[in-house]
Amino acid sequence: MLKVLIPTIMLIPTTWLAPTKQVWPATLALSLVIAAASLSWLSNAFEAGWSSLNSFMGLDQLSTPLLVLTCWLLPLMILASQNHLSPSPPNHQRLYLSILTSLQVFLILAFSATEVIMFYVMFEATLVPTLILITRWGNQTERLNAGTYFLFYTLAGSLPLLVALLLLQNSMGALSLITLQYVPAFPLLSTADKFWWASCLIAFLVKMPLYGMHLWLPKAHVEAPIAGSMTLAAVLLKLGGYGMVRVMIMLEPLTQQLAYPFIILALWGVVMTGSICLRQTDLKSLIAYSSVGHMGLVAGGILIQTPWGLTGALILMIAHGLTSSALFCLANTNYERTHTRTMVLARGMQMVLPLMTTWWFVASLANLALPPLPNLMGELMIITSLFSWSWFTLALTGAGTLITAGYSLYMFLMTQRGPTPAHMTALDPTHTREHLLLALHLLPLLLLVLKPELIWGWA
Repeated sequence: MLKVLIPTIMLIPTTWLAPTKQVWPATLALSLVIAAASLSWLSNAFEAGWSSLNSFMGLDQLSTPLLVLTCWLLPLMILASQNHLSPSPPNHQRLYLSILTSLQVFLILAFSATEVIMFYVMFEATLVPTLILITRWGNQTERLNAGTYFLFYTLAGSLPLLVALLLLQNSMGALSLITLQYVPAFPLLSTADKFWWASCLIAFLVKMPLYGMHLWLPKAHVEAPIAGSMTLAAVLLKLGGYGMVRVMIMLEPLTQQLAYPFIILALWGVVMTGSICLRQTDLKSLIAYSSVGHMGLVAGGILIQTPWGLTGALILMIAHGLTSSALFCLANTNYERTHTRTMVLARGMQMVLPLMTTWWFVASLANLALPPLPNLMGELMIITSLFSWSWFTLALTGAGTLITAGYSLYMFLMTQRGPTPAHMTALDPTHTREHLLLALHLLPLLLLVLKPELIWGWA
């Protein structure tokens, strides 16, 4: 564990001590080395229990893929932000890189924590760097409003969780994830127990976000700089799913009765956010709403508590992390050239940047879950497990899948096809940096098709 955590912490002095011209190459090189080192964790992916344990941190099948995804994204965020930050003063650039690194440190500690309270503290700590990214480096003046939404939604959801965890600590004496599964189940009967159940889950459902508690997400995504959008879509939403899987063990047997409204909201959200996507004019907003729909499927898969649902949720979390991050990078390459996120004003890009259209095509197909990509594998496992739980769910998941295909193709056709507007004349050509960035997003996605057991969890 420490072979990745300590170099990540040392990235912060590296950014401040490196000569100005070497800051970006040095941090990128070191973060790529860290990402490569983290891949060694995948060799433990076939052990049933915990591995690499020390007093506070450990790996198991659930946390390993998410940790590798976290480490993989830091070099990609650095690559994506370089052009966007080149005009700002050197100290601002160093501060930006330090914030990205601190975010990664908190995420590594959150995903590998073996103690629930430590997980909670790190879960909350990720709020600070993300908030600074949105409110300091966002594009429009709306960013302060977006930051407020983000802060208050997350805090309002997670304060009940703290009380619930303290109550649990009081009654059980320990909150170690390693021993929690062996604790005898409580007969949770009273109304207070039902409130306790809800307060354990609400924080994670807000973070995921569940439809109905999702209003902070489109705002935060649209206003955040590119690295903020990437880390929000790829890793921070997964904290919610990961936390849900971890606390589900303690919430038996209440979940069978109380999960219904949340499953209904999640599946209704798949259809509703898909319909919202079909009407979007703003490219980043469309990608943000699509994340809500995909995470709704993940929430449904986790809440019905079947092995297939859990495996499908984990596969979809990893696949969605890579896909939506790639889509935000593509939206950013468009924005850096055209300075607009409105799709009507920046269409017909295929004539101007033909190679970028190939990346757009692959990312859009991944978003609509084309076989044999892991996106489809995750969605199919969740849809089948939901169908065997109740066949009514097929109406919602089927409609959701159809609408997802619709808006993914709409996004691709709106940005790439059609006549190029007259005002788009002198655009920069695509850079090797951008192609490398997209290759590093989409190649892992394609390679996971060959060895999906790395992200299967305990199946």
